[in-house]
Amino acid sequence: MKYEQIKSSLFVKNRKKFMAEMQTKSIAVFNSNDIYPISADSTLPFEQHRDIFYLSGADQEETILVLFPDATAKKHREILFVRETNEHIAIWEGEKLTKEKATEVSGIETIYWLQDFDKVFFDLMTEAETIYFNTNEHYRQAVETQTREDRFIIDCKRKFPAHKVAKSNPILQKIRGVKEPEEIELMQTACDITEKGFRRVLGFTKPGVWEYEIEAELLHEFIRNRSKGFAYSPIIASGNNANVLHYVENNQQCKSGDLILMDVAAEYANYSSDLTRTIPANGKFTPRQKEVYEAVLRVKNEATKMLVPGTIWAEYHVECGKLMTSELLGLGLLDKADVQNENKDWPAYKKYFMHGTSHHIGLNTHDYGELKAPMKANMVFTVEPGIYIPEEKMGIRIEDDVVIQESGEPFNLMANIPIEVEEIEELMNQ
Repeated sequence: MKYEQIKSSLFVKNRKKFMAEMQTKSIAVFNSNDIYPISADSTLPFEQHRDIFYLSGADQEETILVLFPDATAKKHREILFVRETNEHIAIWEGEKLTKEKATEVSGIETIYWLQDFDKVFFDLMTEAETIYFNTNEHYRQAVETQTREDRFIIDCKRKFPAHKVAKSNPILQKIRGVKEPEEIELMQTACDITEKGFRRVLGFTKPGVWEYEIEAELLHEFIRNRSKGFAYSPIIASGNNANVLHYVENNQQCKSGDLILMDVAAEYANYSSDLTRTIPANGKFTPRQKEVYEAVLRVKNEATKMLVPGTIWAEYHVECGKLMTSELLGLGLLDKADVQNENKDWPAYKKYFMHGTSHHIGLNTHDYGELKAPMKANMVFTVEPGIYIPEEKMGIRIEDDVVIQESGEPFNLMANIPIEVEEIEELMNQ
């Protein structure tokens, strides 16, 4: 891995939090992701399942974590199964986790080879009454591919039909949503790498460059700073492309007078950052562009202040809608009649700002976290309002990542990334 090894103490803490929520005589199993085929002998780059990484730090395929707090044998209360390596694998694929290295990475003393899983697991299940399955219950999930986790669940239900079943996901939503100091530090690193990329493209961008050239500049800077690359598919949207919320083609030329919306950020050690900035291709905002940009910035700043312990996510978005409505009235995009006659299920402001303002961020860009419970300190959220005006061929979004504090305003992990009109223009015209 490109990133520096994370201290195992983080994963020890994470497992303790998870096991504290488990029922008595219960066992929980977490599987690595598959390596997904493309065709012939080609595969996609491996991406570890974020749950097993969160609980073990093991960043390798064909790995299984078993947690069984009430196991009779103390050594079986935490077990990591890893693929047995050999000289042939080392030559063709490189270094894999040895048993000693697996313990160093995870803090788990009991390491078995994967080939021993069925025998050991059967023995443990004779002691357990309940098994926790790790299903994907994220509110945005739309997975159509059967995963390694799915296959394990099907097989386990067939082999152990008398066991009770519980869900890991509610526990993970609860504990993963509140970050440990080490996690916030890793996310700060991801944000700092993102800052380097953004500053690089401010000096690079000019009329005539192509969106994919900007993408390449960012990727270069991310990788040279120990990131695997983009935390999510990068959006480099010039002109009217910015009005396509998930525009990822990045294949158009940036023209003088265009704004360029860049929703692009680095990952680090599997932790995401999530940045959006909108800049003028020629280094100078027009008066209208500046007017709309500063309206979006005011909404972002005011919305950020509302991210405090006790805030309810759904209510927060209602208040953000009120902020945006006020700005759209000031910009002449809405009038009082539009607001008075609006559909309460799709308020008038949604014509120009149709997505949410904030989501959890962490090991996933759209991370786990309780959405129906009050916000807590050390939750990390994006703040990303936007105004999209197709008739003016202009789309502006601004986004930072912030950490909720025990009191006061959140801490902005992206506070050092240029955001004010004057600073952007100055850096682009040096």
